[in-house]
Amino acid sequence: MIFNFFSAKKIKIFALVGASGTGKSYHAQIVSQKYHIDFIIDDGLLIRNNRIIAGHSAKEEKSFMAAVKAAVFDEKDRRDEVARKLQTEKFSGVLIIGTSEKMVKKIAARLQLPLPGRIINIEDVATQDDIDNALRTRRVEGKHIIPVPSVEVKRGYPEIFFSSISILKKPKIQTPIKSIPVMREDSLVRPAYSMPQKLLISEQALSLMVKNCVNEFNSGFLVKKIEVKDVETGYRLVITIDVNSGTELEKKICELRQYITENIEKYTGILIEEVNIIIDKVIEMMYL
Repeated sequence: MIFNFFSAKKIKIFALVGASGTGKSYHAQIVSQKYHIDFIIDDGLLIRNNRIIAGHSAKEEKSFMAAVKAAVFDEKDRRDEVARKLQTEKFSGVLIIGTSEKMVKKIAARLQLPLPGRIINIEDVATQDDIDNALRTRRVEGKHIIPVPSVEVKRGYPEIFFSSISILKKPKIQTPIKSIPVMREDSLVRPAYSMPQKLLISEQALSLMVKNCVNEFNSGFLVKKIEVKDVETGYRLVITIDVNSGTELEKKICELRQYITENIEKYTGILIEEVNIIIDKVIEMMYL
């Protein structure tokens, strides 16, 4: 059996676990570099040295349930293809990516691999900001990541390819070469089952929400004008305000922009593509 073969060779099986959309694929290469892992198994694909060498991407499926089945190698022909490829390759470690320990153990068993000896949670390798940004990309924009360069995805899955993403990142976990950040290219894709459908909202309702956000953030900021621009997948906002004087004004404006975006997207599900804030007047604060 393949299981006995891998066990005899003392193959190390790792798992990277986290909820859907939290950035597991994004951080897969960092984990692989850290632990000298040869193969990544992610969403139905077998990946080695930034190349897809076997499997079928779950992200090509037309429905969410079909994608789940593809990710756990539900079809015998597909899992046999990957299992045979693993048997013919020389390697010492495999990283299996999944949403739970149960899922990664099921994948290991179906590919006749030993069960994972080390479970790594996404929170161990990603900051909370990383996770929040990944969730926004998945939830609002419908974008997924495949941890291989764009040339690989364009070759095999051109219909779901969206864009490439170049990453120069100093990881939360230590890399073997501590002084050099990780540089790589991943691919952004948009599976058919996660294509975002634009949610509509009236300009009046959106403007009211913006005013409430500004007031919650700083009651000393006064909204004078709001322009709502309707774009392909969401909205762009141009907000003109008067602000009270004080230190770190530029930082406060950046924080206000983020506060508006995060709160409107969180409570409405619509995509805020851009928020521009124009300061019309700085009001001097009076101290008694």
